Order: sequence, then structure tokens, then C-alpha cells
Amino acid sequence: MAIARSEPASGLLERLSTGPVLCAEGYLFEMERRGYLQAGAFVPEVVLEHPEVVRALHREFVHAGSDVVEAFTYYAHREKLRLLGKEELLEKINRQALAIAAEVATESGALLAGDICNTNIFDGSPKSRLTVREMFEEQVRWAVEAGVDYIIGETFSWGNEALIATEVIKESGLPAVVTMAIHREPVTREGWSPAEICKRLEQAGADVVGLNCSRGPRTMLPLLEGIIASVRVPVAALPVPYRTREGQESFQSLRDEEYKELPCGRPFPTALDPFTCNRYEIADFTRDALALGVRYFGVCCGAGPHHIRAMAEALGRRPPASRYSADMSKHAYFGSHPALRETYVGYAGRL
Repeated sequence: MAIARSEPASGLLERLSTGPVLCAEGYLFEMERRGYLQAGAFVPEVVLEHPEVVRALHREFVHAGSDVVEAFTYYAHREKLRLLGKEELLEKINRQALAIAAEVATESGALLAGDICNTNIFDGSPKSRLTVREMFEEQVRWAVEAGVDYIIGETFSWGNEALIATEVIKESGLPAVVTMAIHREPVTREGWSPAEICKRLEQAGADVVGLNCSRGPRTMLPLLEGIIASVRVPVAALPVPYRTREGQESFQSLRDEEYKELPCGRPFPTALDPFTCNRYEIADFTRDALALGVRYFGVCCGAGPHHIRAMAEALGRRPPASRYSADMSKHAYFGSHPALRETYVGYAGRL
């Protein structure tokens, strides 16, 4: 049964025609940090066990400036749940996640987005193509029944898997935002450049194409210019908020030389804290990407509301959370207000 909800002021494509759209992502990592989701498994059972926490995070992201409430159905696909012996929860998790997101979208006037993602079983064979299509079809069907405004297909390493996702979404009649995850090598698993796969996605009917996840601002930005030059549709950029760099282009490949003895053998995914971008780095990326021509923005795995607020403000906006943006002139020791300086003069130099 479709969820009754008031129509947003305009749909995705209409909003994009008047300016950038900001979509907060990163639910998996944030829920894991808060203690409601297990790293490794990364299955969003939290939507069943603690729906109030998911609802609250949606609200926090909208408060910080997100134009979109994205249903937390990332990795809520049949293969992930099969591996954990919980396949019977598949439909329940998807429908619950969509219902929670719809509730927040309705109360806030935000766009409501469904979500499908990489399946981890695609290998290019006819069997995997069929299995992947069936997995996408059931998730897209539930999203359509929930009344979403558009559907996101994300984090694809295989270009052909992304193309299947695009076909399935377009068959639903809804707009498709399809983004690739480009790892250490700047190509898809087939060897296609980001520009080439985005052109193919555009030709398949995707309404927005681009990149998300895997790469941080520093290593994603150089790939965007070629994409923008190759397509006519709006381009998306949703980096992870980590300081990836030359030789360690993805957050999976980051290494911490100061703390080598890690239980997981590498910082990804539970020891990335030292590499986290601050809000100013996210703002810089946003301005640089906007200047290149990016029109669909967000932050992926690792995002916090402060990153989303920084992105919104870099786009020239003042979301409700901007009421509490930093104003260090009011700080007791570092502030510039005359009354503070008279009281605490000399303290800052000793801190």
C-alpha cells in the first residue's frame, strides 16, 4: 500500500532546474558509530529495532540542510540478508525504512528518495545479470509503492551493474540518480573511465549521473571535470568525508602510520577517525565542485550533520542548523567581544 504524503513543492528535476540539490547520505557509518548497527555485516536492521533513531537522524540531516530524505535501504538487499541468514526480513526492512523516510519527508517538505546499491554478486555473467535485476526490481517496486519522488542507484564499481540499475529504475517511470564508486584505480571494473560510464548511464536514461563513496574530496574532485564535459544531465558528487590522497585514493586504502596495530589490519572501516575531514574541507570541496558545474551534492559514508550544514552553507544557504554555526567571537578565551577580552585577557596564550 502506498504511503499517503503531501506533494513536495516540486520534484527532483524541477528543483535541479533552479539550483543545486543536497542529499545527505552516510547512514551506515553514523548508525554504526552510535551503536545501532554492526560494522562488517552493515545491514540496516536498525530500521526495525530502533526506528526512532533512524527517524531522528533523518530529521537531523534535514535540519542541517538536506533537500532529500533518502530511505535507509542501503545494503537491505536479498544477498546481504541471505548471507546473514535473515532473508525473511528483506521486505519488512525495506518497507519500514521507506515508511520512516516518508514520514520525515512529509513533515519537512523534503524530497523522498528510494535507494538501491551494489549487490556484491555481479560478475558480468548472464546468471549474475538476471539475479541482480531481480534484486533491483523488488526493491524498486517497494519504493514505488511507498510513493518516492525518485530512486537513487549508488556505489557501483561495475558499470554494467549500474546500467541494469538504471534500466530497472527507468522502467518504474521515476527519475534515476545513478552514481559510481571509483576505487584506487580511476576506472570501473570493466576499465571504463568515470566520464565514459557516466555517458553510458546518461544514454541509458539516468537523469543525474556522477560519483559517490570510496573517494574523499581531494581524490574525487579531479575526476569530476571529465564527467561534466561528457554529459548533458546534472552531475552528482558525494564524497566520503575522509582525507584520501595520492597513492591512497580510496578510504579503503588509507593507512595510519602512527597506529599500525589494528584489529581489522587497516583503518577502514572502524579506525578512520584520524582521517576525518573537518567542516571547512567539505565546504571547500563544495565550492570547488560547484564551480566545475556539479549540481547534485551530498556526503557519503562517515557524514555527520555538521558536514551537511557546511555543504549547505557553501551553497549559499542558511538551513535551520545555521542558527548554531560557529561564532568564535563569543568564546570565553578566544573571543573578540570587548567584555570577554577584558575578563579573560591573557588566557588564550596559556591554552
